[in-house]
Amino acid sequence: MRAMILAAGRGERMRPLTDQCPKPLLPVGGKPLIVWHIEALVAAGVRKIVINHAWLGAHLEAAIGDGSSWGAQVQWSPEGEALETAGGIAQALPYLSGGQDPVTPFAVVNGDIWTDFDRRRLPQIASQLVARGLDAWCVLVPNPAHHPGGDFLLAGDQLVSQDPESHAQRLTFSGIGVYQPALFEGVAPGSRAPLAPRLRAAIDANRAGGERHDGAWVDIGTPERLRELDSILAGRYPSNPSKFSEPQGA
Repeated sequence: MRAMILAAGRGERMRPLTDQCPKPLLPVGGKPLIVWHIEALVAAGVRKIVINHAWLGAHLEAAIGDGSSWGAQVQWSPEGEALETAGGIAQALPYLSGGQDPVTPFAVVNGDIWTDFDRRRLPQIASQLVARGLDAWCVLVPNPAHHPGGDFLLAGDQLVSQDPESHAQRLTFSGIGVYQPALFEGVAPGSRAPLAPRLRAAIDANRAGGERHDGAWVDIGTPERLRELDSILAGRYPSNPSKFSEPQGA
């Protein structure tokens, strides 16, 4: 299985930290944020990793190289300007297929999150996707204080557009997903395209599944959240057990 780490964002809310350093290289818990992702993927047996970049991309390539320092095989997908999520994935599709079966699912992880989600689930999710004929599978988390309205409705393991019986939970997209290449049909390489409309179309067609993760997850969108996470990870054990658990794949 192959995976992509999204690392092309400018990190506007993290300024001035990101003025001279790309957001994925910001240190947290003693290592760059992106290294947590690479290590977790490799530990799960996912070694072929694509990373896109735009802002200060040369810094990222210089720091990570071919990924061999972490047992990974990294390929780079540079963007002249950030193409948004679906645009960046569509541009990287040739690397994500790698000559494999064109319907082989791949994983995508936002580079600006930290989580203890067990990445060993990703190959299992890919198998479920194929078996059930789905185009997308999203890992969802309880709504954080800064995003109380959530993103998608989860009923069992299906994402739904509405739930008349009110059994579904509206949860926040974690930034971790497994997708079929078909989800990005019609997105021309080099064009800007958001992911959300494509996910909603898959949901409306009953072709999107999902699951809830109740472990640790942080959207590192502000310097304050970065500092908080850094203090928690500094000793590798949570200072607030109700909020963070020991990392499972990091």
